[in-house]
Amino acid sequence: MRMVAFTKYGAEAASTRQRLLQYLPALHAAGIEVEWHPLLGDDYVRGLVDGARPSRLAIARRYAARIRQLTGVGKADLLWVYAELFPYLPAMFERLAFAARVPVVYDFDDAFFHQYDAAPRPLVRRALAGKLEPLLRGAVACACGNAYLRDYADRFCDRTTILPTVVDTDAYRPAGHGDDGPVTIGWIGTPSTWRYLRPLLPLLADLAATRGIRVRVVGAGAAAFADRFPGLDLVDWREETEIAEVQRMDIGVMPLPDEAWARGKSGYKLVQYMACGLPVVASPVGVNAEIVAEGESGFLADTPGDWRRAILALLDDPALRRRMGEAGRARAQARYALSVQAPRMVTLLRDAAAGAA
Repeated sequence: MRMVAFTKYGAEAASTRQRLLQYLPALHAAGIEVEWHPLLGDDYVRGLVDGARPSRLAIARRYAARIRQLTGVGKADLLWVYAELFPYLPAMFERLAFAARVPVVYDFDDAFFHQYDAAPRPLVRRALAGKLEPLLRGAVACACGNAYLRDYADRFCDRTTILPTVVDTDAYRPAGHGDDGPVTIGWIGTPSTWRYLRPLLPLLADLAATRGIRVRVVGAGAAAFADRFPGLDLVDWREETEIAEVQRMDIGVMPLPDEAWARGKSGYKLVQYMACGLPVVASPVGVNAEIVAEGESGFLADTPGDWRRAILALLDDPALRRRMGEAGRARAQARYALSVQAPRMVTLLRDAAAGAA
């Protein structure tokens, strides 16, 4: 069986690794060979981290290349589309996915539709609010990162399923460091999600000054330098050190505002933390409230007071950190492990290609 996959970004984008690349060995073992085409390469992703403005000409060339790639998929058994084919182009371009009359599986782990139906510019809302509907209506199946996304997809696609964002729990595992030294509160993300941590920075800066904690931030890029304070360590994201950076943390945090785009997030950093045996503190927004077992694997914190109480409870009680970390690790292994979800993805793709969807 041959599947052609279309992703939004290259391998350095977390979404590409989470939703496709980590599944490739399992797909190959199941007899599913994958030809993969990113729209925007790793140079584009690196530019986002560095704050560089992308070349419009280079992007136009990538869009043209994608059109050519779509015209050459006639011998495929299945097309797999992540997010969208042509960002900020009208729905007619998304319909090119069906020109070859090959079954299409649509996959998404963010509320991409809100980039258009909730866009601040009225022209974008009028022109593009429904641009993803053709992909959903024509897809034989849709894999959604969480229930919020499935509720949207259900309106257009007859077969939707939740395929959570997962990690390889054989690679993501506790590091086993002790309680010596300052406690490290960690966050891992991207420049685009750095804004979610900013409201927590006054509390973290205060705890760094008064309690001697360290705050480790991975992947925020150039956007975070203006927010530095004593005790804040800013670390560049690299694939080869990503797991080790999470293992250096003692507590993982994931603050989110209660807004439409954030409700569609798939909680990837929580899964990373928990798989590495970290207790977590997260906003009770979207899937976060499902991933975190309140009082068992971590705390859900809504108000600034909630955040302070939750973090102080973990700072003051190493045994509580260990218990919650162990519970989170077990929860990640049971629900958010690649070994658990890969067979479900294989079945979904086989059924779609066979027309059973």
